[in-house]
Amino acid sequence: MGKYDKLVFQILRGLSDANIEFDDLCHLLKHLGFDVRIRGSHHIFRKSGVAEKVNLQRQGSKAKSYQVKQIRAIIQKRRLAKEE
Repeated sequence: MGKYDKLVFQILRGLSDANIEFDDLCHLLKHLGFDVRIRGSHHIFRKSGVAEKVNLQRQGSKAKSYQVKQIRAIIQKRRLAKEE
């Protein structure tokens, strides 16, 4: 299981939303094919074929837990995770 697979598994489990590293989450979204635009402290991710846009902000070195929940919903709805 690779680094991104482990992170997706951790996000989908939903047991540690407040413990996801911000940089890891940004790298995961880029790995999933999202394009990023940075405006100040806002990292805005968009992907062709995905109506939702993801707006991330740091909370120290971690991502905000409500934003991790939004990403979980997008991954599940759009089936962006690899099927095992």
